[in-house]
Amino acid sequence: MAGNREFNFRRLHSLLGVIPVGLFLTQHLVVNHFATGGEESFNQAAHFMESLPFRYFLEIFIIFLPLYFHAIYGIYIAFTSKNNASRFGFFRNWMFLLQRVSGVITFIFVTWHVWQTRVAVFFGATVNFQMMEDIFSNPFMVAFYVLGVLSTIFHFANGLWSFCVSWGITVTPRSQRIATYVTIGIFLALSIVGMRAIFAFIV
Repeated sequence: MAGNREFNFRRLHSLLGVIPVGLFLTQHLVVNHFATGGEESFNQAAHFMESLPFRYFLEIFIIFLPLYFHAIYGIYIAFTSKNNASRFGFFRNWMFLLQRVSGVITFIFVTWHVWQTRVAVFFGATVNFQMMEDIFSNPFMVAFYVLGVLSTIFHFANGLWSFCVSWGITVTPRSQRIATYVTIGIFLALSIVGMRAIFAFIV
């Protein structure tokens, strides 16, 4: 019984990492990328997201609860799983290890980002181009966001590969190899979007 519960929790953890968390990550990166079009372009995109009906319901039940279930259970997996990358050195074993490391970094980064940009709203802050420009006026925060965004994107892309295996989508070595190339492509594409967004705020 305990084994079945653990199996189901891991499948749910994997699913939530893609739907809705992974979809939200992609959408969030695309919205931030509007910063490459200038201050007005970003502010209009941010205002549109803030004007969505039932925004708080969506944020709590579609984003934050799935996100933090995935994150907290992922931390549990990270510290209870046995890594064998140093012993075998196979590519997938290293990806397994990096998934756990990037998960911890992502948890720290996302928690800080939520505090800095979402919780701050309740204390009178406004999410706009000026807010992000002020954040990135600090070189440390630029480095922190670059590391955090890249870790988050890697965690999603590599987790997408694991999701396909866990849910029986890729069961053959060939399909898993193709999935590796696809997820690497997703990582590179989203990383470009994320990095362009960050540096668009730096004057």
